[in-house]
Amino acid sequence: MVLGLLRRLRPHGEPDAASGLSVPLPDGAGAFGCEAVDVLGQPLGGAEVTVTALDSHRVAARGTTDPYGYFMAVLPPGTYSVMVAAEGLSPVRETVDIAPGVALAPARVVLEPGRRLELPPAGTWMFDPPHTAIRFIAKHVGMAHVHGRFTRFDGGIRVAENMADSQVSVRIDASSLDTGNQTRDNHLRSADFLDAENYPFIDFVSTRFAYRGGSRWTVHGTLTMHGTTRSVGLDTEYLGTVNGGYEQELRCAALAKAELHREDFTLNWRSMLARGIAVVGPTVQLALDVQAMYRTHDTPTPPR
Repeated sequence: MVLGLLRRLRPHGEPDAASGLSVPLPDGAGAFGCEAVDVLGQPLGGAEVTVTALDSHRVAARGTTDPYGYFMAVLPPGTYSVMVAAEGLSPVRETVDIAPGVALAPARVVLEPGRRLELPPAGTWMFDPPHTAIRFIAKHVGMAHVHGRFTRFDGGIRVAENMADSQVSVRIDASSLDTGNQTRDNHLRSADFLDAENYPFIDFVSTRFAYRGGSRWTVHGTLTMHGTTRSVGLDTEYLGTVNGGYEQELRCAALAKAELHREDFTLNWRSMLARGIAVVGPTVQLALDVQAMYRTHDTPTPPR
């Protein structure tokens, strides 16, 4: 499989539909290209393109458009589904037929603005711990990834009339770390890492919500861990509201993620390596899967 990015130069005044591409093709292969643009005709660089074979349902090619919005893939003959997606815009799916020895001209794909979900009502929303997960992934030095979660935490969201003025806060019990291995968990709780005895809590407090289009926001705030406070941005996808749960209460949901650098929080992995201590890598991926309940006088208390 040959996969590349295409910048196709077109003389001024030439129409978008061209007769084809001049690209070298392996024997028996074909090619197609696409040009991703927004509703104003501006190129969408970095749009995600996924090409799936319809007969096997396997991904045949995957990549992103170049700064000019172009993408090209060289493929075996067959019929393929091509999906083009970009942040804040509705994805577009098309079907293309690839013939041997034929390089199809780039098709212009116009991505419309994504449907914006109705924002949650202003007020106080409290996390529902049984339906909320705070997870992390770290790579063990020279080995596989370590997956873990924190099992005890409290938090909530104050939704303002102007969503940008909303606030969220989370307090995590550092000792509730769980990776499924007691020896490793005890080591991560120790002074070599989180030092949960001296720093029992990990706290995140937001400072502002920044809208990024569609259902995506960046929640800017400060994270305090291991006695150190740093600015962090949570890439957040709002999933909407629904009536459901214990007593059909109003709920909202969101997914959030961030990458943390351990040395920003004085967790010095190099010094531990020098002492022969096997540790996780220098970065940690943090992911939050949140459900929150709208607080009223009769909101049920989540079970523990």
